[in-house]
Amino acid sequence: MAVISFLEEHRTWVLTGESCTYALRLDEDDVPTHVHWGPPLPEADVVELMESTLPWWDGFNDPNEGLGELAADGGTRYWTPALQVRFADGTRALEWRYADHDVTDGHLRLFFEDRHYPLRITLHYRLRGAVLERWTELGADTDVEVVRADSATWALPVFEDYRLSHVTGRWAAETQLHRSPVPHGETVFGSRRGITSHHANPWVMVDDGTATEGHGEVYGIALAWSGSWRLTTTRSSTGRLTVSGGFGQDGVVHRVGPGRPLTTPVAAGLYTDGGFGAASRAWHAYVLAHVLPHPDELRPVLYNSWEATGFDVTEAGQRALAERAAALGVELFVMDDGWFGARTGDHAGLGDWQVNRERFPDGLKPLVDAVHGLGMRFGIWVEPEMVNPDSDLHRAHPDWVLHHPHRRRSELRRQLVLNFARPDVAAWAHEWLDRLVGSQGIDFLKWDMNRPFSEAGWPGERDQDRLWVEHTRAVYALLDRLRADHPGLRIEACAGGGGRIDLGVLTRTDQVWTSDNTDALDRLRIQHGYGQVYPARAMSAWVTDNPNFVTARSVPLEFRFHVAMAGVLGLGGDIVHWPEDDLTLARELVALYKDIRPVVQHGALYRLRPPVDDGVTALQYVHGDRVVVFAYRQAAHFNAPERPLRLAGLDPAHRYLDPDSGVTHSGAVLLARGLPPGLPTGDFASRVVRLERVKI
Repeated sequence: MAVISFLEEHRTWVLTGESCTYALRLDEDDVPTHVHWGPPLPEADVVELMESTLPWWDGFNDPNEGLGELAADGGTRYWTPALQVRFADGTRALEWRYADHDVTDGHLRLFFEDRHYPLRITLHYRLRGAVLERWTELGADTDVEVVRADSATWALPVFEDYRLSHVTGRWAAETQLHRSPVPHGETVFGSRRGITSHHANPWVMVDDGTATEGHGEVYGIALAWSGSWRLTTTRSSTGRLTVSGGFGQDGVVHRVGPGRPLTTPVAAGLYTDGGFGAASRAWHAYVLAHVLPHPDELRPVLYNSWEATGFDVTEAGQRALAERAAALGVELFVMDDGWFGARTGDHAGLGDWQVNRERFPDGLKPLVDAVHGLGMRFGIWVEPEMVNPDSDLHRAHPDWVLHHPHRRRSELRRQLVLNFARPDVAAWAHEWLDRLVGSQGIDFLKWDMNRPFSEAGWPGERDQDRLWVEHTRAVYALLDRLRADHPGLRIEACAGGGGRIDLGVLTRTDQVWTSDNTDALDRLRIQHGYGQVYPARAMSAWVTDNPNFVTARSVPLEFRFHVAMAGVLGLGGDIVHWPEDDLTLARELVALYKDIRPVVQHGALYRLRPPVDDGVTALQYVHGDRVVVFAYRQAAHFNAPERPLRLAGLDPAHRYLDPDSGVTHSGAVLLARGLPPGLPTGDFASRVVRLERVKI
């Protein structure tokens, strides 16, 4: 249970959650100032920490620099600013004045004003389990330009050294994990693309360079935002490190005024002393408990038609795929691109969301009914934020796209971006989506977004920069409204693969498409980086055909299944043409996945051996009395002997039964000495081991 205390004599607030204490105070100038973030501390120890702070500096080196809770620009504050404002008369410096505070149900609000100008700042703190959520609200009675408005500044303890963990990538190679020393000065991670992006993801973790998977202090910060964003680490010569982050990018100005407040997205912070593994498990628990809209559900096994048919979509072809999918045990059938307008390729029709009557003479309802009759739910692909120039929508409303006067409209994938910040565009999107879902009996939307912003202008609008924030918020609002109007609807977020994965989109979707790259070998590393913060419960993973359409690599079907079964299992191959042996194996593995699904989707993840080389990698899920181990040999070299996998998260006082072999194992032995993987010989060998705790 979260506890928030106010030490009035010291003007200090202490927040204590499941595994950490966070404390801040007001300094003599009313500036909200950091005191502690880390292991749980009693209030008396927090007071002792304040007494050790030295209010001295020599004019060049301020020992307290960087301790601002929201580092503001102005005066003698030279740290990376989290808040920069410009008033109507050109004044830029902010001077804090404390007004009041409020505590309600684990939520602390601190109210401030500028000492002269009518600017109001509210700092929010909310404890949810092991995670502290922070965000900022700005309001003003006259127009104020906000040059930068981060959600929070996070000050870390002074360590001997710092190491940074984060992910980078590109299309079809998302979420590649990197760990490296934190450079001195400012290091910026971010996206200027209007979406989260394939190239970086809005989270970082920091340790002192000695943390391992199972030991050591780790601090993590993650943004709940799906538009442009940035996280800045600042490391000074005095040893202090901060992480500041929020939405926005250089050159984009927010305008706050009467009736136009600004609220930043949540920046979530997490501390653990249990290493990277404990950090990931805490993030996963937070997402399941406080982020995902239907966390207790088991995500269904799905089939998606894209790789089987491409744009060559017909009712007969989709029925054939659906019948085969149902026979394999699939529970959700998803028809991808090509069902609407003149969409026979990527060159035309996007934006014209009417059923193509040449392909579906009687509309979609006969196919939807047939899929439902096979015992499956029906899903459909949409890309509401995009339009082809060759479309009826664009010909009727060329002003609806992002554009600048006298500048070309850059096309990527032969598409332009619709400006969802416009109320008429958002209303149009809601009308056809609401009609599609409601009239056709749609159970599931695969919501795609296949290109970043360009020429992000809004001719005729006085405050054009607001589209960078309002577009994303309009997408959020539309998703929220569809969910409210259609409680049974489930949604998958996609952006050309993993271009929109973050805590913001997960708040209103049920799963995310991790990458367009379904190559099982590459997916091991993509899924490894994804799982540092985000849970398997939301990680969509498909089994597709050989050779893989991205890498041209051929991998055994069992290996492909076993990799995809570590998340939300899907099938995406041309299953109508699979040989009978493959179909038989697929039915068996789908059945196996359904058995282990509660453990994978709701269990605690332990990374036993990461995919850092081309040898054996393994991971484990624990849920209640059940354990599932996935082991993969990527490549075999020099006839290397098989090393046992030391399991984790078990009860050493109990025994564990392998129901497939009938053998029981001591929990203490599995923890101390490990489990032989028992992998078949050769490359691309894999195995799934099920264990059940034996009642004593």
